[in-house]
Amino acid sequence: MKRKEIIIGVIVLGIVGFGIWYFFWPKPHPNKERIEVLLEHFVTVDGGSFVMGSPDSIGSDDEIQHTVYVSTFKIQNTEVTQELYELVMAANPSENKAWKDMPVTNVSWEDCQEFIKKLNEITDLEYRLPTEAEWEYAARGGVRSMGYVYSGGTAIDDFGWHEGNAGETVHVVAEKKPNELGIYDMSGNVWEWCSDWYGPYRLDSKGSRDPQGPDNGQYRVLRGGSWSYNAYSCRTANRGRYYPGYRNSDGGFRLVLPAVR
Repeated sequence: MKRKEIIIGVIVLGIVGFGIWYFFWPKPHPNKERIEVLLEHFVTVDGGSFVMGSPDSIGSDDEIQHTVYVSTFKIQNTEVTQELYELVMAANPSENKAWKDMPVTNVSWEDCQEFIKKLNEITDLEYRLPTEAEWEYAARGGVRSMGYVYSGGTAIDDFGWHEGNAGETVHVVAEKKPNELGIYDMSGNVWEWCSDWYGPYRLDSKGSRDPQGPDNGQYRVLRGGSWSYNAYSCRTANRGRYYPGYRNSDGGFRLVLPAVR
């Protein structure tokens, strides 16, 4: 009888132990597989030097030209879509939800940080926003740059959605031609948040290699122009800025990853 009771006790303890393990053991995110599919399209941007900013004849007074070196990194070849954002956040703040492969909009810089935090927990990777220098370097085409004013060419209508051709609405990602690196919509469609605080460019040695922007500030940087702005605002060197909590129907973002070592 004792032996039988011991066996039963062991079985009960085993069942209880399994239940506790099953309850507390971390479960994969229910959308993990689809999220990983949507994150397959990143472009490696080989490191190099470039002249950041614009000549006085083209740009504004906050686009002072200076030489910057950017280390190799990976960047998403499209803006973050509504589908990806909703799979991670279980919400879609965009105004125009006609297509799931439109960029997510109405996201603040702070919203982007929350999204990235959750995404990194799901994937166990290190996604982040691009620095302003990384963004401009990628938009210009990196080491393959042909020196265009817009990302991909001189004819903005071929490469980006702006107020002159967008029909007053955001568009599905990757409908226009890509730039020299195969990256879409870096001129137009939606403004894209960068990691940096906005401020004058640092022209000393700290601002010449992988610059991170000022240590603090009032605004965060936005780049690329959008469907609701003119073509001039879609230049690769154009700088936008707004409060970190600001949301609008023409503002989104794209992701970067560290380069594979």
